[in-house]
Amino acid sequence: MNIATPLKLTLADFLQLPETKPASELIDGEVIQKPMPQGIHSLIQVKLSESINRVTQPQKVALALTEIRCTFGDNVIVPDLAVFRWSRIPKTPSGRIANQFEIHPDWIVEILSPGQRLKKVLAKLLHCSRHGTELGWLINPEEELVLVVFPGQKVDIYEDNDQLPILAGIEMELTVNQIFDWLRLD
Repeated sequence: MNIATPLKLTLADFLQLPETKPASELIDGEVIQKPMPQGIHSLIQVKLSESINRVTQPQKVALALTEIRCTFGDNVIVPDLAVFRWSRIPKTPSGRIANQFEIHPDWIVEILSPGQRLKKVLAKLLHCSRHGTELGWLINPEEELVLVVFPGQKVDIYEDNDQLPILAGIEMELTVNQIFDWLRLD
């Protein structure tokens, strides 16, 4: 029996494809379309982005951006949240933020959506870690935990009142429970 394997695309081939909605990513030669964000995913993404930027933007320490396309290491990723140290944010000659980010994030956050495969999302975090990302979070709303990827591919699980590791230089404290408390609207 002949089992078909998906075609592997090069970065150049992927960049020639039309944009998709939701965005598509190229991870290890495979094109993966991100799932459409739903309520839980969207609220965590917004609240976390606001929390980080409230602390980092005024002092020009870092900037958290949602759904920004990052091209590096022959892959194209669109993290749910990407945090860049201020000095690494791509800028135009006039000092405005650039449109294209051809660098790895310093901190990447992915929020697992229903039906999304853990293995694919973890592969994205590990790719980022191999290419210089200092911290990766995989927030799993269903199990109310956060899987964290550290340099050297070290992975740990945080739950309940565990204090989450934050990118060095960002003066912020956050527990797993605080993230999931954002989902309560009462």
